[in-house]
Amino acid sequence: MATLLQVKNVTKSFGSVIANNDISFEVAEGEIVALLGENGAGKSTLVKSVFGLVRPDQGEIFIDGNQMAPGDTAAVIASGVGMVHQHFKLVPVMSVTENIILGDEPKNGLFVNVKKAEQKVRELSEKFGLEVDPTANIEDLPVGTQQRVEILKALSKDVRLLIFDEPTAVLTPQETDELILVIKNLAHLGVGVIVITHKLREVMALADRVVVLRDGKVVGTTTPKETNEAGLAQMMVGRSVVLEVEKGVANPGKPVLTVKGLEVFDDRNLRAVKGVDLEVRSGEIFGIAGVEGNGQRELVEAICGMRLRAKGEVLVSGAATKDMHPHAVHEAGVSHIPEDREKHGLVSSYSISDNLILNQFDQAPFARGWFRNMGEIRKNADLLVKKFDIRTTSPAALASSLSGGNKQKVVIARELSQDLQVLIAAQPTRGVDVGSIEFIHKQLISARDNGAGVLLVSAELDEIISLSDRIAVMSAGKIVAIIDSKGADRDYIGRLMAGLDK
Repeated sequence: MATLLQVKNVTKSFGSVIANNDISFEVAEGEIVALLGENGAGKSTLVKSVFGLVRPDQGEIFIDGNQMAPGDTAAVIASGVGMVHQHFKLVPVMSVTENIILGDEPKNGLFVNVKKAEQKVRELSEKFGLEVDPTANIEDLPVGTQQRVEILKALSKDVRLLIFDEPTAVLTPQETDELILVIKNLAHLGVGVIVITHKLREVMALADRVVVLRDGKVVGTTTPKETNEAGLAQMMVGRSVVLEVEKGVANPGKPVLTVKGLEVFDDRNLRAVKGVDLEVRSGEIFGIAGVEGNGQRELVEAICGMRLRAKGEVLVSGAATKDMHPHAVHEAGVSHIPEDREKHGLVSSYSISDNLILNQFDQAPFARGWFRNMGEIRKNADLLVKKFDIRTTSPAALASSLSGGNKQKVVIARELSQDLQVLIAAQPTRGVDVGSIEFIHKQLISARDNGAGVLLVSAELDEIISLSDRIAVMSAGKIVAIIDSKGADRDYIGRLMAGLDK
């Protein structure tokens, strides 16, 4: 097979941080190469350098033997390279066809030839097995279909090398399986593929070759035939990692969180939560599975006092909570790990010590009236930094100095360091590495075993199935099923998430 891409000795720094350090690898025609590594390992910087979005400090990139000028995205695209981004670059109010031809419209004189464009989309769709309606508006399509449009948009430029950045982050299991078949079909047609993903199961099912990065360097190259998921995880973090969640049998008690008839509107003033009823008991993990954008965020925010409730009520240990602000909800017995730690979980300009008491800053022993007790604040920080393995030079360092995984540990340490009644954990392992995921899972199970009721919301279905004692499936703003996690069928849950089973 001919070599499509050669990356030679690429180095890229951002200030004092070396994102890529002397990296070299190749991709051949029809080959699927998975780029694997922890957050911060340098994967995204590397593919952005290949695509011309980032200018490397050193090194060379060749496409079909031709050296690319650093940072020349137009030349890279003209050489047959496409990229499917994790966050789609589509215009919601425009049609499938309009999005695909945007910037390259076929014309009759001054006017766009819409029929010709739609026919081109149909031909592309048939050639690559990506079924879409050329006339449909993007905003009316499910996420999986939107991703097909994104792929077709890249393929419309006669792509020979296609880069996927976290392509399954918002897909159901069925859509993920379909995408794997699509990528394999592209490779069969001779397209070279680079896939960035953190899902080891998908790497094993998809890749011909795996390039593993750690701390900006290539630490190994292997194939699925030569290793397994545990082996890949060890290459990523430099130590053995327990991938299977180890937990004992739950001993659920009385309900500690009850939601009745809850209705909530989203930021567009559309009804996102539609009459949800649920009950979380002490000593259990109650998981909510669903494709993102089906009301999970609004549900969590309404429970935690971050969004008004249009109808319904939320009770903590039988006591009603009205539309309170988040601090009052916390005082009522609800701890919250928010899905966006940067926006809602931390104050980056504050020290780690201060972030560890954000929800208790005005309470003893950390405050006496108007005065802060700095000794107790430091004592608390020293204890939690050690207990939760927060990697930092000092608790006095700013939260902004921490890696993503350690920022998440600060949030978790703060929320789990008190006597818990209810823990709301929204996307608790998003954007953290395999080693940190293992640690976070153990903390959630420990909270359950210590008598808390845990409401777990995650876009990772494997995480929901492995951690939860009961699973609710949310689709189109409603709870469509509640099932026991023992023997839970992944495909059945996936169909419920997609609204295919009632």
